[in-house]
Amino acid sequence: MSCIDTNRVKLNTARFQFDNLSVSQDIGMYEELAECSNLALFLKPLGEDLDQYLRFDHSDATQNLGNWSDALNQTLPDQGIGIEKVLEEMGRELIPNGSQIPNPGCSAFITTGATTIGALATLAGSIASPQRFGITAFNFLEELSLQWLVELLDMPIDMKGIYSSGGSVANLLAIGAARQSAFESIGVDTAAEGIPKPGCIYATEASHHTIHRAAAVLGLGRNSVVTIAADEMGRMCPMALRDQLSLDSKTETTPIAIVANAGVTSTGAIDPLREIGEIAKEYSIWFHVDGAYGLPGILDPEIAPLFDGLVLADSVIVDPHKWLGAPVGISATFVRDRNILNRAFKQGASDYLEGSFDDHNIEHSMDSQGIPYSDFGVELSAPPRGVVVWALIREIGKEGLRRRVCRHNAMAQLLAERAYAHDSLEVVQAPTLSICCFRYITDEFSDLNELNRKIHRKVVQRGKSIPSTAMVNGIFTIRPCFIGARASWQQVDELLEEVIEVGDQLVASQ
Repeated sequence: MSCIDTNRVKLNTARFQFDNLSVSQDIGMYEELAECSNLALFLKPLGEDLDQYLRFDHSDATQNLGNWSDALNQTLPDQGIGIEKVLEEMGRELIPNGSQIPNPGCSAFITTGATTIGALATLAGSIASPQRFGITAFNFLEELSLQWLVELLDMPIDMKGIYSSGGSVANLLAIGAARQSAFESIGVDTAAEGIPKPGCIYATEASHHTIHRAAAVLGLGRNSVVTIAADEMGRMCPMALRDQLSLDSKTETTPIAIVANAGVTSTGAIDPLREIGEIAKEYSIWFHVDGAYGLPGILDPEIAPLFDGLVLADSVIVDPHKWLGAPVGISATFVRDRNILNRAFKQGASDYLEGSFDDHNIEHSMDSQGIPYSDFGVELSAPPRGVVVWALIREIGKEGLRRRVCRHNAMAQLLAERAYAHDSLEVVQAPTLSICCFRYITDEFSDLNELNRKIHRKVVQRGKSIPSTAMVNGIFTIRPCFIGARASWQQVDELLEEVIEVGDQLVASQ
């Protein structure tokens, strides 16, 4: 029997099986289709459960661990239970035992709980435009929102961007563009031919470790990241950078990029961008600014002068899922010439995708892929993220975002002022942005680092205030980062009260 005949038999068998479905199976199929299409009916109970969670008057997930883990830990079901019962389980076992990260008292991370409009825009995109392909309203917002970010954050006006899943990928794309540019300048297409000789990336110890990972993934190696000395605030020393570049100019190493921080993750420090950018220009080296957390700080008039020199950047990243309140999974990389991203990351055309479009005769939304974002980064399958950024900005505007950033920065300043005024507290690094690094001090303990580790752990376990920690010049500090849209002034007082109370108890009990 030929392959064609075999396929005909299979097709006829499938038709027979379909035509002979039992009535109950047929009804079940239509019930399933009806349930899948009736979103409005099921969004109400889900929304009510989520609203209840966001009140944070429930216990922490660990306190009910045995109950919800036993309830969820079931064998693979042969038969489904239907959407209503799944939603009931979500409301009973899943949602009440979620993360503390959206809690207004949680200041540990620079990712935070999504705002309501951010979550709703994500849902809209997942249903109405699950891929960033085609001539759609969602894809239109992809490009428009990127341009809005350029204008909102005072980036060089000619920059173009691409969304990705987070700062890790955003930095990877920027360093990938820098690598492509550096070796193209000596006649080598690294995307096609590989790396012909060693390259160097210049960054401080405070730079995010995603820079080192990007170097590893891009074939440069983690050891290609050369550490430049920083001052006591953790800011890159321009003179140290110049000395290192002068030294390396006598070697065969190819300089790839200079990475400056516009808001160090641990302390919020901002490198002297103009001085670094001018050195980069003098040596013809790609200048990358990592603003994943801190770049929205430029909206604060008191802080904006610290971002002087951003205009010199060749690439910039920012994470809307941090200060802008987007759901986790949205970052943006900006470069002056997006063609460099295309040369560095294009995957090449395939018949099933690019071959199925006709950009010269557009009469349908699926006649064109639209802007080929998949060739500017490492994701082919990707959701439309611009709709979320558009919604966040559209909801409260530039002025609303400015007020949020100013409030968070002022909260860090207030905490510092209260700590300065208290005999048992010490500000280890004054705030630049919305981070304040402080600690509990006493003459009763010789090892203050160990004492503050214990204080931090007990404060977190109490569950009201949940800060992170940071080592600052060898000193262990308690590090709140005020960034959540729901964070308010009361979190400052609550955190200080918790630290002082726990610290006093530990001192009294020794």
